[in-house]
Amino acid sequence: MAVVGPVIVKLLLPLILLWLNFNSSLSLTQAARKWESWKDRYPFIKAASSFSSSSSSSSNVGSQKANYYDYIIVGGGTAGCPLAATLSQKFSVLLLERGGVPFANVNVSFMQNFHISLADTSPSSASQIFVSTDGVFNSRAKILGGGSCINAGFYSRASSSYIKKAGWDSTLVNESYPWIEKQIVHKPNLAPWQRAVRDGLLEVGISPFNGFTYDHVYGTKFGGTIFDRIGRRKSAAELLASANPEKLHVLVHATVQKIEFDTSGKKPRAVGVIFKDENGNTHKAFLSKRRGSEIIVSSGAIGSPQILMLSGIGPKKELEKLNIPVVLDNKFVGKGMSDNPLNTIFVPTNRPVEQSLIQTVGITKMGVYIEASSGYGQTEDSIHCNHGVVSAEIGQLSTVPPKQRAQEAIEVYKRNKKNVPQEAFRGGFILAKIATPLSTGKISLKSNNIDDIPSVTFNYFSHPCDLKRCVNGIRIMEKLVKSKHFTNYTQCDKETLDKLLNMSVQANINLIPKNTNDTESLEQFCKDTVITIWHYHGGCHVGKVVTSDYKVINVHRLRVIDGSTFTESPGTNPQATLMMMGRYMGVQILRERLGRAAGL
Repeated sequence: MAVVGPVIVKLLLPLILLWLNFNSSLSLTQAARKWESWKDRYPFIKAASSFSSSSSSSSNVGSQKANYYDYIIVGGGTAGCPLAATLSQKFSVLLLERGGVPFANVNVSFMQNFHISLADTSPSSASQIFVSTDGVFNSRAKILGGGSCINAGFYSRASSSYIKKAGWDSTLVNESYPWIEKQIVHKPNLAPWQRAVRDGLLEVGISPFNGFTYDHVYGTKFGGTIFDRIGRRKSAAELLASANPEKLHVLVHATVQKIEFDTSGKKPRAVGVIFKDENGNTHKAFLSKRRGSEIIVSSGAIGSPQILMLSGIGPKKELEKLNIPVVLDNKFVGKGMSDNPLNTIFVPTNRPVEQSLIQTVGITKMGVYIEASSGYGQTEDSIHCNHGVVSAEIGQLSTVPPKQRAQEAIEVYKRNKKNVPQEAFRGGFILAKIATPLSTGKISLKSNNIDDIPSVTFNYFSHPCDLKRCVNGIRIMEKLVKSKHFTNYTQCDKETLDKLLNMSVQANINLIPKNTNDTESLEQFCKDTVITIWHYHGGCHVGKVVTSDYKVINVHRLRVIDGSTFTESPGTNPQATLMMMGRYMGVQILRERLGRAAGL
């Protein structure tokens, strides 16, 4: 049996990046202008260059001058924004974000421009592309709101067993999720593609049908979305509207270079941070000396271990190689990195389909989640144009080894791409994500410069259980696209499928050398076509780098609160739980510091 059979084809996610729509509608332009008024709603958000260091030597800490804060949060992402909003109810908070604001950015704000944002490699882009040492393209958010600004918007909670394993208070968890949901989460307007996927999943046995729910339960369901009815994104940044504007200070384009410590005691004590602004000028911000003040790192699975190591907390030998003064030797910082492998199947149709991102999910008992997206193609011109570093023209040819990627090979690929049938841009994707990968890797510094993305290794499918689960996922996808309900919807003819199948051999998927002669092995298909769904996590695990309440082990006044502390990605998609975690830990910290329920 062929890997995908005559009905399906393995054109994977990077091809979506060819489907960019450069002609935003008038309604989007009008909506973007409306959101230019974000400065009125968020008066506490300022450019990093507005920060004054003039009072940095002041001894009058109690007066809370501009440079002294009860909490300094490094990273205004999916967890950092709700955390900052919550802590500001009672204490002064400085939130430092290396990217810009999302509110007036049309590529971020509107669903139809989802892929433009991912493909943007300009300095002002909301996403930062990197390639892991495994050879898989990946992205890291660089914007206030973090990953919730560049993701597919799907909102689904973690399972009750995940909550229990994390040691979280279920009562507070069940108060924190609704705090998020009431502000930014919506019930989706279901697209026809998503209904067809639902029917197909049920037909192949992914049951029962659980309807619309945020809960993580076995079977097929529709989940929430952070896109509203007109397709406008509501990211974690909008949770800052719940902050106390008198106590919150948010700086964008503020890149934290390191945390500073007082090492005169038995244990190092965090005292402040050094950051640079959009003009390259350096500033310092300090913690108040009041009891309970803390620096909280919330920079994500790449940024948080990177910042700890640049600040001198990490494996001693690695730090010394880069002449970084060692504050605390901890061999576990940066270890245990994991990414949920994703394999996809492209299904063409003989007509345009409505755009949809993730709305339907099949939660199986075989360690794999099935999701779907559809309908990105707008114009034939978009198919043939150059889309920058992530496009095929750059020469990342999956069947050509890196050293053989000459200009001639690139030109051949460009010519071949013109033969992709128009139907290739009229279909959608079925996605299979490994739920809890056992394969792990690491992150290590390339230099002592915060702007250099670290070396990241995930070791996809190095554990045999992950490969077995991937095969399960491919088999489910095969059954799904052949199901009666789904084929009745797609109505794709065999000629188009054959053309797409021929093109898939040269698909720009990743930089992993392909075994193109082995077309019968599902295991090999998994390895050859692995990509990411951007749910990577780890690097600052509980019990190894941080305690159960996320305090950095053997360091005073320093915590890490984000996905770098996870050993597993929560639920089908992690953003709901990351935002919940920010709110949850904010309330926990307030209760701990105030010694009573904060009434939040």
